[in-house]
Order: sequence, then C-alpha cells, then structure tokens
Amino acid sequence: MKIVFMGTPDFALPTLQALCERHQVICVYCQAPKEAGRGQKLRKSPVQLFAESRGIEVRTPKSLRSEEEQRKFAALHADIAVVAAYGLILPKAVIEAFPKGCLNVHGSLLPRWRGAAPVQRAIEAGDEKSGVTIMQIVEQLDAGAMYRKGEIEITPETTGGLLHDQIAMLGAKLMTEVLAELDGICPEPQDEKLATYAAKIDKSESLLDFRLPAAALERKIRAFNPYPATYFEHNGERLKVLSARVINEKSNAAPGSLWCDGKNLQIACGEGQLEILLIQRSGKKPMPVSDFLRGYKF
Repeated sequence: MKIVFMGTPDFALPTLQALCERHQVICVYCQAPKEAGRGQKLRKSPVQLFAESRGIEVRTPKSLRSEEEQRKFAALHADIAVVAAYGLILPKAVIEAFPKGCLNVHGSLLPRWRGAAPVQRAIEAGDEKSGVTIMQIVEQLDAGAMYRKGEIEITPETTGGLLHDQIAMLGAKLMTEVLAELDGICPEPQDEKLATYAAKIDKSESLLDFRLPAAALERKIRAFNPYPATYFEHNGERLKVLSARVINEKSNAAPGSLWCDGKNLQIACGEGQLEILLIQRSGKKPMPVSDFLRGYKF
C-alpha cells in the first residue's frame, strides 16, 4: 500500500521501519526540529532522521488545520495514513482524506488509558498489564474502533522506559499484521463505560510527596523512570530517585523523615517506608545509593 506515516519520537520509529520493509511510504509527517542541548541547536526527531536517510519526503507543518495544508495532504493520494505519537491533532479533513482512513498505534489496552501518558499511568495505577491497540482515528480522542490488541505484563521491575520500548516494538508488529489483513478485519467499537483518561504528566507531579503510601510512591518512581523522573529536595538540592523498594514495617516517624547509616537510605512515608536504591544528583550520573552516600551526607 501507499502510506503516509505520521510520527515524531523514538516510540514511532519501529513502526516506520517495519512499514518501509513491506509497503511504499510516500511521505512522512513529524513535528518540526526543536532547540535542544546546551547550545540550543535545532535537533531533528528520530523519525525525521530515519525518513531522510531513506530518501522519503518529510513535512513538518506546525498545524494541519489550514485548508492549504489539508489540500497538500490529500494530494498525496495515498491509500492510508499510519500514526504513532505524532503530537498534533488531526482535523476531520485529514482523517477522512484516504480510502482506508487513518490507523493509530496507541500505547494502552483501550478503552483504558486514552490520552497523552498511557504508559506511565498504567504503571502508576498498579495495573497488572498494559499493551497496544491498533485503532481507527476519529475526531474524539482515542475513541475509534479497535482492529487488534496485544498485551504486555507489568511486573514489579517494569519501568516507564522499559514498557515504552516493549509497546513500541509490539505496536510495529501488530500494525504490519493489521495492514496485511485490513480488508478482512471487522473493527470492534470501544465500550465508553470503561474509558479512563491518561492525563499529560505535569512537572509538579515529579516531586515525591512522602505523605502518600510507600507503595504508591514506588510505582510512581518506576513509572516516571527515565522521564520525567521523580525527586525530593534536601538542603536546596534536587535528588532524583530512579529506583526504590517498599518496606512495610510500622514506624512512628513523620512522613519525610530520613534514616541513613552511611550505606542505606530509608524515608518514612504515610504508610511504610521507601528504601532508596538508585539516586542521581544534578549534572551527575545515576548511582547506587551506597556509592552516593560516600560523597553525600544527610
């Protein structure tokens, strides 16, 4: 099939690579390069770099709402659009531009966790599984009919970064399967009564609130690892916490109280305690807490 691909970050890359092996990707849409790094130089997205290396036309409009952009989109005369973490809202004219519509790789088991941060919210909420849904894009957010699902177990070791990568690879596999069988698949409508919303992560959520139960904080630490990462502050310094373990012993210590013996670090919570395992100072690499405590005193 002739495909227009729409995606931006590394999450979208496995799907684009898989499509290029089996179909004709005639154009790639992604978000424009953004300033990054100390020099604030414009940095192209992983999708743009890959597409350009394959000689595929890349378009980076700031919006698709103008009639001119929509005409350019329709003029491609592709069979279908495939979307994976594009980052821009698709107007109705774009959604309906192609005979076979627009298919999306969504990082959850819809209708649970519609929205911007399904990977992190699933771990944070304590879900036992997550996965991928290949769905038809409609105007309502992540509400389209579902073509195929694939499950991934969430274990006590699952981090946001690990689940992100697992979903990206599974999504690429499922998308190629769906495209191969597209005309024979009858998509399943979503049950609106079961829908939940995965709100975009706000920076303020990264600050650990030790009044909460240790179990809830441990899940958040894993969910936000590696990005945006959780932290607490001590003597005016922000200390990132990348891994921790729950200790359920009863304690009369006030939430936020620290206990340190030079090798181990525990913090009292609203329920139980957190033993910090992996920590990171600003501008430094992550390190085991035993190594960290050789050069830092509480």
